[in-house]
Amino acid sequence: MAKRDIPEINAGSMADIAFLLLIFFLVTTTMDVDTGISRKLTEKQDSDIKPPKLKEKNVFIVTVNRNNDLLIEGTKFIQVDELREEVIKFIDNGGGLGNPIDGAEPAECDWCEGVKDPASSDHPNKAVISLESDRGTSYGTYISVQNELVGAYTDLRNRLSNKLYNVSYTELLKQSKNDMQNESLKEKIKNIKGKYPQIISEAEPTK
Repeated sequence: MAKRDIPEINAGSMADIAFLLLIFFLVTTTMDVDTGISRKLTEKQDSDIKPPKLKEKNVFIVTVNRNNDLLIEGTKFIQVDELREEVIKFIDNGGGLGNPIDGAEPAECDWCEGVKDPASSDHPNKAVISLESDRGTSYGTYISVQNELVGAYTDLRNRLSNKLYNVSYTELLKQSKNDMQNESLKEKIKNIKGKYPQIISEAEPTK
């Protein structure tokens, strides 16, 4: 008895359908974007260079524990959305003389609008924000705290830039990206950054 030939199944159309489905899912699927922090790492210092001595009043300590509780100056618990205002008060206090700039004599901060509390920071170029976290601190809380710290500097820079140049610091940065050869913009940005330098120190997370 002769064997019957088994007809082959045409899988061409199935491959086309599978390919179309793959494209559909690639186009419609939302990809999660990781949150990160833009930071420029400092250069390694020579071992023989002694760190500068800091007055306690010129250091603003921000502590985040493993329960995501936020403590400032070791005495006051606050919410994350209250942090920016506290940091601005500290940086902008202007209670004394600043560090010499370009060889000039130390001077007061005549652009600061703080209360000039003698118990708080002397000058924006002396004000140090010290961030202490715990290994159990959630990543989301850590990022939120960092955003508020950077946001405090941005708010102060925007205010001063609007006062001096009638345009925000954020807008100056945007204009500079579109016109990278504009020396006038670069000088304005340098001036604002110099008056409110971003000084954030991060300690090793506690266990």
